[in-house]
Amino acid sequence: MRKIFFSLLAVCCISAAPAQKTILHCGQLIDVKNLQVLKEMSVIIENNKITDVQKGYAAGTAADKIINLKSQTAMPGLIDMHVHLESETNPNNYLNGFTWNTTDFAFQSVVFAEKTLMAGFTSVRDLGGTGANISLRNAINKDWVKGPRVYTAGKAIATTGGHADPTNNYRKDLMGDPGPKEGVVNGVDDCAKAVRQRYKEGSDLIKITATGGVLSMAKDGSGAQFTLEEVKAIVATARDYGFKVAAHAHGAEGMKRAVLGGVNSIEHGTYMSEEVMELMKERGTYLVPTIIAGKSSADSAKKPGYYPEIVRAKALVVGNYIQATFAKAYKAGVKIAFGTDAGVYAHGKNWMEFIYMTEAGMPILEAIRAATLSASDLLGDDRIGLIEKDKLADIIAVDGDPVKDVNAMGRVKFVMKNGTVYKQ
Repeated sequence: MRKIFFSLLAVCCISAAPAQKTILHCGQLIDVKNLQVLKEMSVIIENNKITDVQKGYAAGTAADKIINLKSQTAMPGLIDMHVHLESETNPNNYLNGFTWNTTDFAFQSVVFAEKTLMAGFTSVRDLGGTGANISLRNAINKDWVKGPRVYTAGKAIATTGGHADPTNNYRKDLMGDPGPKEGVVNGVDDCAKAVRQRYKEGSDLIKITATGGVLSMAKDGSGAQFTLEEVKAIVATARDYGFKVAAHAHGAEGMKRAVLGGVNSIEHGTYMSEEVMELMKERGTYLVPTIIAGKSSADSAKKPGYYPEIVRAKALVVGNYIQATFAKAYKAGVKIAFGTDAGVYAHGKNWMEFIYMTEAGMPILEAIRAATLSASDLLGDDRIGLIEKDKLADIIAVDGDPVKDVNAMGRVKFVMKNGTVYKQ
């Protein structure tokens, strides 16, 4: 009986022992909600959640793990709202579509996912691929591979011949007639079916190509490609399934239809008109500008043979407008969420978008908020985007002070995602 008593007592003592905490001693901590930099702060973490944020350097106990970030600037894990983790720009991209299997894209995506995480982006929205992006998300969630938290659209939805029609410019006997299963729609019934197919496959959100695009093998880079009724059908069905809708759009008419149809974000926004800006402000629609993608594609187009001629002609023109449009939209008061279109340029350089946003007039603290709190709002996931009690422990630190030198955003020295340290 005494043995049983002491055994039970030992179990009670073990269960009563305080859980090990991780304490980050941050020389500077960016408060993205109030747009201020706090000095000498401690962030206390248990398991995968923040339990407290304190002024000064908390001592902790002998059991706690102290991480010294006193010479660095900490902030919430960054969120890139527009990436393509399956691929990366290169002169063979169009050939790869014929010679690679989905598994090839999947293995390649693992490399790009880790690069993205190590660059300080702890969450991303993947806005279109072969479907391997869904398997990548699952593999990251199971800790099979390293990468950011992925919210994926699976396969983007287009109209026949539209920006995300996978058979554009194929030989005629290979074009076929892809339908909703492949993400190609015509009419409201197709639109509803395509959304339901994305749900069946395991997508987290819907992405449509509301206008022509730059890198697709089609001549039109900006014309409207969905009717208003089709957009409304997609949005209504998406809401039934708990999806938000992102709309790739370069031309003003396609943007207008997308906003009136109820999408949550406009991606790129190249030729956005003042009318569209006012509509977006009225309806709370976000702009995800992807300035770096425009600049990168324009630069690549200057290299002989890098793009097919049908693409090169568009890239030389469209890419030069995005930064100026972003500046106008920001000054007009349109809501902004950070996004880069990673894959159109080299993965891991996502941070350079901060340079272009600040060049266009957005202060760096607002740009960081666009990549944290605003991005989490657009995602609809309030567990991330802030360093506050009860939020998930997604925290990064950079070498230097971004307020004084925006290039500090490219010097990420510490990455924690979901309470696990991936870089220190």
